Amino acid sequence: MVQVKKILPEDYNYILPPERIARYPEEQRDASRLLVYKNGEVSGDVFRNVPFHIPSGSVMLRNETRVIRARLIFRKSTGARIEVFCLEPCGEITDYQKVMSSRAPVSWKCLVGNARKWKQEKLSLPVLAGGKSTQFHAEKLGRQGNAFCVRFSWDNDALSFGELMEGAGFVPLPPYLNRNEVEGDRERYQTIYARNAGSVAAPTAGLHFTEGVVQRLQAKNIVFRDVTLHVGAGTFKPVSSAHLGGHEMHTEKIWLERDLIEKLSCETGRPWVSVGTTTLRALESMYWYGVKYLADGVLDPVHVSQWESYEKYAGQHVSVKEALRGLAEFMKAGGRKSMEATTQLLIVPGYRIRMAEALITNFHMPKSTLLMLVAAFIGKDWEKAYRYALDKGFRFLSYGDGCLFWKDTEGPDK
Repeated sequence: MVQVKKILPEDYNYILPPERIARYPEEQRDASRLLVYKNGEVSGDVFRNVPFHIPSGSVMLRNETRVIRARLIFRKSTGARIEVFCLEPCGEITDYQKVMSSRAPVSWKCLVGNARKWKQEKLSLPVLAGGKSTQFHAEKLGRQGNAFCVRFSWDNDALSFGELMEGAGFVPLPPYLNRNEVEGDRERYQTIYARNAGSVAAPTAGLHFTEGVVQRLQAKNIVFRDVTLHVGAGTFKPVSSAHLGGHEMHTEKIWLERDLIEKLSCETGRPWVSVGTTTLRALESMYWYGVKYLADGVLDPVHVSQWESYEKYAGQHVSVKEALRGLAEFMKAGGRKSMEATTQLLIVPGYRIRMAEALITNFHMPKSTLLMLVAAFIGKDWEKAYRYALDKGFRFLSYGDGCLFWKDTEGPDK
């Protein structure tokens, strides 16, 4: 544990020329390139060929979260521009599905641009959504750390909050793209299987998938299982401390389905492929929820903190099957078919990954916790893989090319 906290972010640094950051997606999703790492060897391919690299009978796990149009632009009566970036619900109702379908006022934790110029004035914005028009209002209630709680209301109760965001909001593109939304972003910054609205950043590994790729995978008896982790803006937060011990990992919300957990507990003998770091974070968090319940007999709150997998529960020797059955037992005992959970899990070198044999992901920023997650998956060979990608002209970050990483060693018996 002490060694994990002493990790130097500088050890996970590399030079990323600005021109290597993909500012726009490829014309076709599956035309992106694919870096393949297996048994210490690195090679290149095209993403549409990913089915050739996945064994028949595998379980492929995806994050079916849907990106919301979280950027809202209001104007004061003076004409001053106020940008409101919605992060997560902060009112009495925090369930994303309920908030997005609400036809009554809702409150969100938001970042506010030009906040000093927004005092007590109620801001309004004319919106046309679903063929219906209304006035969309925002009131700043109070500060929450570096953010604010903002109350949204509107004059037409035939519209839901989700419909208003679709009509008024802009795609929350990553800041490093350094550009405004264009028409194609509304489709391309969304996976083809996105279903549950709540993310303010895309689970970008899934952006390469097309219906054709999915069908070819299914033809190999590869089954898909979908989780939901709502990706927060903290995913872009750099590690600014000298040592990892000084970094506070962001918290994200996971939607758990008992049916999924029970299915996975019966599929532990098959290779598991995680589509994305967010999916892996959700899966590993599910493991620790089960471990905590089996160890303590309670699970309140349903949360994994940043360090407890390295500290309090590090000595627990629980298989994946046992942990998932424990979590399913907890939900069943409480009469829950589904529930919301949170995670602050930090996956870095020193962490033992249990819930996947392979990881599909994009290329990540230097010194980021996402790059450290890749290093936890394949060790020091992350340098070999990234050097290959830079030498071969791969495109980086959210709209860039994909990777398929296979662990060198198998994890514990599932």
